[in-house]
Formats: sequence, structure tokens, C-alpha cells
Amino acid sequence: MSSRQEEKEKRKREREEREAADKASAAHRKRLQIVFGSVLVLVLVCAGAALAFGVLGGGDDTVKVPKGGADIPSQTQGDEKKAAAAAGCTLKENLTIEGNTHENKTFTEKDYKTNPPTSGNHFPQWADDGIYEAGKQPQLGLLVHPLEHGRIEIQYKPGTPVHTIAQLETLFNSMDDGHHLLMFENQTNMPYAVAATAWGNMLGCPTMNDKVFDAIRTFKEAHIDKGPEVVP
Repeated sequence: MSSRQEEKEKRKREREEREAADKASAAHRKRLQIVFGSVLVLVLVCAGAALAFGVLGGGDDTVKVPKGGADIPSQTQGDEKKAAAAAGCTLKENLTIEGNTHENKTFTEKDYKTNPPTSGNHFPQWADDGIYEAGKQPQLGLLVHPLEHGRIEIQYKPGTPVHTIAQLETLFNSMDDGHHLLMFENQTNMPYAVAATAWGNMLGCPTMNDKVFDAIRTFKEAHIDKGPEVVP
């Protein structure tokens, strides 16, 4: 009798253990389903936010111009004077050198006889080569000094359309990847839409058009690395 009772109790314990295991397994599956569902919802929310940001734009109204982000015409004119004339630009070469003394002062356009400046006294340090974001260009005295070191500076007037700036960036990068070039927004109230300067030389274009690209290309080839100081 006792043996049958023990067997009965054993089967009861086994049944209870199986039921407990089944309940634990079901609870585990339910927890996994909840976690998976939460992750899926989070992914969908993030994807929707990213899509909305891409379509509607972020809170920053500043337009970021991609490097070389606009197509420009291929070169068709290799003569500097002819290219300038075709673009309606003014080419001024071998201008009087106004000075080359280093001074620790704040320079303005009133310190120079040409606008934009092509020579003259300047700050002891100089601006590095490269493209400067509109409104963040170096101080004028830092921009005149690179000309003395044979640099070419491409500059555009404030308010220039973003597409034009992008085209000028494409041009900049297409010319030996910007070697010994600077590009920035002009702050001297120059009478040109776009200009290029070298030490003692200037190309001023009153309007922007497709011919200006060749004018800048040929100006660069004629005057780069021809400043009076050793190019570092």
C-alpha cells in the first residue's frame, strides 16, 4: 500500500514540476515578445523621425554646401586676357606694390588702394590655404599676407547664391585640389560679384556667368606661386 502511495505522490510531484516548467516557459516567451515589440516600436519611431528630419530639415537654417557640390563648365579658353574679356571681367596686372611691412593692427579696406587688396602692409601671420565658410573668413591683414607667398585668393560678395558658392568650390577643388588657393566671402565691399587676386594682380568680375570659370582658371595659372617671398 505504502508503495502505491509513494508512486502516486511521485507522479503528482512530476506533474506539478512539469506544470511549473510550462508556466515559466510561457512567461519567458511573453517577456521576449514584449521586449521585441518595444524594440520594434523604437526602431519605427527613430526611422520616422529620421525621415521627417530629412524631408522637413532640422532646426538649423544654415545651408551646408557640399564639397564640389555643383557642376561647372569645362575649360574652353586657355588665354588669360581672352578669358577675362569673354567673361566681362577686368584684368589688372603688375599693379604698384603698396608695401609689405608686418604690422600688428586691425587692417581694413581703407589701408589699401585696390579693392580687393592685392598688396600692402599686413599682419605677421597669414591665413592658411583652403575654403572658408561665408562669414567666417580671416581678418583682412591675415588675407593679404598669403598673396605675398604666391597664393591666389578667390572671393565672392556677400549675398552670393548658395549654388554659385558651390560652383566656386567645385572650381577650387578642380584646380590641383586647391593647392596654394584660398576662397572666402569678401568683406571689403568690393565692386565685383567675384574676384581673384594675386600679389600685384587682380581679376574682377562684375557679374557671375559661365565664362568666369575660365577667367579664374587662366588667372590662377598665370600668377600662382609668383609672389616675392619663398613659398612655404
